[in-house]
Amino acid sequence: MATADMKRGSTELLILALVEDRPRHGYEIGKLIEARSKGEIAFSIPALYPTLCRMEDRGWIEGRWVEKPGTRRRKFYALTREGRKILARQRRDWRAFVAAVTRVAGLDHA
Repeated sequence: MATADMKRGSTELLILALVEDRPRHGYEIGKLIEARSKGEIAFSIPALYPTLCRMEDRGWIEGRWVEKPGTRRRKFYALTREGRKILARQRRDWRAFVAAVTRVAGLDHA
């Protein structure tokens, strides 16, 4: 299971990656993180919202309120042009970091 520090360091990357292909609302983002990680990474849904707001303030994502008949109003988040640049940089940085940790910790031989 991912530790709190591991989750804190990867939250933005995970969110950016999930809104890359289409807009998603916060609940869906949280559930997708849990499902795609096979339960190894899970966030309480309310804990994601401060990060979403911070990312929106930075211009990495853009939120839009959507109301559909029979459902409550939800804010859907989409990746911005700046967010695409940040996502590409974070992916590159994470690949380098994981490779370095793997070398140092001898994980490729484990």
